[in-house]
Amino acid sequence: MRSLQSLHLQDRLNRRVFLGGAGGGLGSAALASLMRPAPAEAAAAARPAFPNFPPKAKRIIYLFQSGGPSQMDLFDPKPHMEKHRGEDLPESIRQGQRLTTMTSGQKSFPVAPSMFSFAQHGESGMWFSDLVPHIARHADRWCMVRSMYTEQINHDPAITFFQTGHQLAGRPSIGSWLSYGLGSDNADLPAYIVLTSFGSGRTDDQPLYDRLWGAGFLPNQHQGVRFRNTGDPVLYLADPPGVDRALRRATLDRIAALNSSRGAAIGDPDIAARTAQYEMAFRMQASVPEIVDFADEPRHVLDSYGPDVHRPGSYAFNCLLARRLSERGVRFVQCFHMGWDHHGGLPKAIKGQVKDTDQATGALLDDLQQRGLLDETLIVWGGEFGRTIYSQGTLTETTYGRDHHPRCFTMLLAGAGVRGGLTWGATDDYCYNIVTPDQKVHVHDLNATILHLLGIDHLRLTYPYQGRDFRLTDVHGEVVHGILS
Repeated sequence: MRSLQSLHLQDRLNRRVFLGGAGGGLGSAALASLMRPAPAEAAAAARPAFPNFPPKAKRIIYLFQSGGPSQMDLFDPKPHMEKHRGEDLPESIRQGQRLTTMTSGQKSFPVAPSMFSFAQHGESGMWFSDLVPHIARHADRWCMVRSMYTEQINHDPAITFFQTGHQLAGRPSIGSWLSYGLGSDNADLPAYIVLTSFGSGRTDDQPLYDRLWGAGFLPNQHQGVRFRNTGDPVLYLADPPGVDRALRRATLDRIAALNSSRGAAIGDPDIAARTAQYEMAFRMQASVPEIVDFADEPRHVLDSYGPDVHRPGSYAFNCLLARRLSERGVRFVQCFHMGWDHHGGLPKAIKGQVKDTDQATGALLDDLQQRGLLDETLIVWGGEFGRTIYSQGTLTETTYGRDHHPRCFTMLLAGAGVRGGLTWGATDDYCYNIVTPDQKVHVHDLNATILHLLGIDHLRLTYPYQGRDFRLTDVHGEVVHGILS
């Protein structure tokens, strides 16, 4: 009868581990290469063959507005709806489309026109609400996509879908795919960093989960590293009392030697990944404190982001931090800002959200432009779905709410490879359906386009797992060439 030790060993040698180590010693060889910074040539050879073609973008700053911003209160004006105020949404518009459980029991669906004014901006004449004057200043830099859509109608599957290309948790996030495909330009920082902030529009908004920036079945070193929004940005950034850098280095070397021995014995690639994370953490102890210290920023730059830039963990602080990380070679910085889930009291709540985000977003574009970085940086702004034209709950002269709406919503893109001043797609008078079928943009299409701008053919960025090749866009996705410069 086999011993418990041998049974445990057999359990560890699952199909994925066996195939990963079948070349004989590859895991330990990779581990050895992690013990010291590898030459750029060796690092490139170890990654998949990307980019496939010359990229327009070197990096991405993704400003994810978690909760679902209301497109008809910010970017998609419907002034003719005022004459239909309080009328029931016509069945010819709704066409039996599903509703969330939060409004499915309503006896009526009263049309709630936006309380906010709109104006055209820039040479392009792009429409923006008066809520976002700083974002509107960049009208000729933004590409406004009004024809986004998704199948997901609830927050968790919708945001998971945006991040991973699948509504169920467990697959790699977009940042992890980019880390896997392109690697990092800075050995002292992760390729994928996540920043989070709490919105003042709704402080008890939908939570975020670490799995949203997880690596799924990719090697663990590709998962996003989240900087905390209170205290030290990274736990254990400082060595404990009595431990100097030499002692820490010696300790990690001994741990790495033990891991190398164990990895050679059982061929588990997660051991090599864990050692790589230890090494990255050691280097981040030196690199991160300088990055989060804004003392070297000129006063006019700090002022441009607004007073919240001095409050760590705020959206403004994170936008400036995103610029500092990007210019130091971080491939993908994702800023999640919570607070956009406005089922009731939208007029007041959305004012809080744009107070958090508008000035800092405009300043980020200015800052990148002034530093010569905007033409090689892709900026993406948007949430997981849109909002309904009808009011959730009671509609009054001073307030209304809006339910989730996946059929059409708006996202903004700017920077590298994007046609500035372009409005792509259109919605019907009720902002309920897309009326330009040849310009519809699915989540998979957006992700395929983002990868394309980084020089990646989304059909070729794959990873073998459980007997098939997976990719971010699954078996879907078309690059939206019409929005590219």
